[in-house]
Order: sequence, then structure tokens, then C-alpha cells
Amino acid sequence: MSPNPSKMVSPRTASAILAAVFVLPAFSVFLTGCNKVSQPAPDVWATVNGTDIKRDEVDKYYRTRVSPEGQPPSQEEALSLKLNILEELINNQILLERAKKLNLVASDGEVEDKFTEMKSPYTEDEFQRQLKERGITVDDLKSDLRRQQSITKLMNREVVAKISISDQDVADFYNANKQQFNVAEPQYRIAQILVTPRKEQQIRNRKNDDATNEAEVSRKVKMLMDRLNSGADFATLAMDYSEDMNSAATGGDLGYVPESGLNRSDPALKRAVLALKAGEVSQPIVLKDGTYILKLVAREAPGQRGINDPQVQQTIRDTLRSRKEQLLKAAYLATVRDEAKVTNYLARQVIEAAGRLPDAAKTNFPSKTGAPQN
Repeated sequence: MSPNPSKMVSPRTASAILAAVFVLPAFSVFLTGCNKVSQPAPDVWATVNGTDIKRDEVDKYYRTRVSPEGQPPSQEEALSLKLNILEELINNQILLERAKKLNLVASDGEVEDKFTEMKSPYTEDEFQRQLKERGITVDDLKSDLRRQQSITKLMNREVVAKISISDQDVADFYNANKQQFNVAEPQYRIAQILVTPRKEQQIRNRKNDDATNEAEVSRKVKMLMDRLNSGADFATLAMDYSEDMNSAATGGDLGYVPESGLNRSDPALKRAVLALKAGEVSQPIVLKDGTYILKLVAREAPGQRGINDPQVQQTIRDTLRSRKEQLLKAAYLATVRDEAKVTNYLARQVIEAAGRLPDAAKTNFPSKTGAPQN
């Protein structure tokens, strides 16, 4: 099935979730000035209210963003990325200090719950391999989770909780964007469970369940149909057993697919969707790439959607809330940054080098023999 990109958000796989922990919040502000201070130790690249941010921490995040197997960045590109990472670490340190001040630091229990959730789609060997590839430890991961959750709690209290969307806001947006809510063709919201007869390299369902041959597919599909016929929840079964790594995490939901999108899919899948009523589940559909079980979540006729349509209301409120949240978070960061004492020594080195690249531009990926490469 090919989901309609204008109607849905692509699901994140668990692997992407793990990687995302090391993608720091993209807050960007200009450093407006700093006082002259004594030169720190060579490995200290910045200080925030007296707390050092060191080179090895920047390098750790740098390694998660640049693949050692891909085309290596130029020295200028590498240094620019390190400067961006350092700026993010500075902002995160400022926000973490504010979270501590307001008693909003994530508890050990919250960190362990998030760690368990993140780890659950992996076997132990897969999880350890992911950590090794990124050059991080379990303690590194938990530290990042604590910081991430603490900043989220801070932003939820200081920013998100203060956002309100009025009915007038919704009406103004709708009137300015009516064409966006004019559905040109029938739309089908579809969910799926996929079972394949081959070993998947990255199976990402909650049970780590993977059929590897036709006999296992038959047994698994029969089990799923028996449970569905007994009233089991489709989304729960998809999260537990579907072998489609792109939709299992969202309960198999593919979002809204336009009728023209169905025309581009296998004819058997299109026939199955058109034969279903909203809420119904198909019989198993056997194709070359696997066996599909489909659910038609909703069907929409073409035409103009009114402002009182629940989906229209939700779409508008989500859009306006996201815009306000982005704006207020940037403003909040600017205010707390003004109150912090920050010195970015790496940025100073770059300026003082006057076009010549300092040692900080060198990458530190290990070679296949384990020796560092500069």
C-alpha cells in the first residue's frame, strides 16, 4: 500500500527512535557577546554557568550523525557540524539546569521505563550492536534519556501548557485555507498486517515475531485470523506481529490513501479495500511479497469538508498548536539563554584561525583495525 503523504506522517521505526535519542533539539540562537576569560584546558570546548562541555562529548554525537562507511565530510563540513552540535549541547545544558531548578528532572523510574520501551523491539544482541555502532554505552543512553525527558517536562510546563487555540483561531485558519479541505477523490484510511515467508534483517514488532517460511506464514496468519474473529484489536495485533517495519509501530495504520493510490497498488489489494465497509477486516491476501490482512478504518467521499467536520477541526488545531509551540519554545530558549553565562571556546578557535582550520576540524572515526583516523 502507498499511503497519501499529504494525509499521514510516516511512522518511525524503533531503529529510528534509538537514533533519534542522539539527535538533539534543534534550537538555534546567536551568541550575542561574551566577556574575555582565561583559556580553558584544550579538551574544554564550551562552558555553561561554570559547567564544562568537552570535546569527547561533541565527538560522541558527531559519530552518530556521520556514517564512517559513507563519503567522509570535508574538514569545513565536519567543523560546521561540530559547531552546530556544540551549540545544541549548550542549549540543552541551559534547559537542563532550568529543569533542575524547577524540580522537573526525570526520575530513575521514568528513565528506566523509557529505556525498556526503547529496547523492547530489539533482541539483546541487536541492541548491543546498535550501541556499539554508535560508540555509546547503556549509561550514555540513559543519561541522554534523562536529559531528553527532563527538557520535555520543562517545555510541557513552561510552554505547551500555556498554549490555547480558540474557535476564532480555527475559523480564521479554515477560511484562509478552504481549498486544503476540498477532497478531490475518495479517500480510504487503511491499516494492515503483513506476514512474509523470509527472514527479515530488521523485524520491528513488539513480539520480535518473524515467519521465515511458507509453513510458518500459514500458521501465523491462521492465528491472527482466529484472534481477529474472536474480537482481538487489530492495531494491537499489528504492533505485536506485523512484519512491515514501517507501520507496525502505529498499529498498521497507513493513513488515508486516495483512490488513485489504490490504482497503483496490486489489483488484489484494491479489490479487497473496495469490498470492505468501514471497520471491516479482509480475508488474507497472498501476494509475492507476503500475506496481507487489511482493515478499512474509514472511507471518505470527495467534496468540500466543512469547518465542523471533526477531522478538519483536529487537523487545524494540531497545525496551529505546532506553530505556536515552535514559536514559544524558541522565545523561551532565548530568554533562559540571556540569563546564562556561556563561553564557546571552539567558536573562538575558528575565528582566531582566520581561515586556517584548527585541530578541532579533524574527525575521529575508528578504522576497521580499530586505530583512529584523523
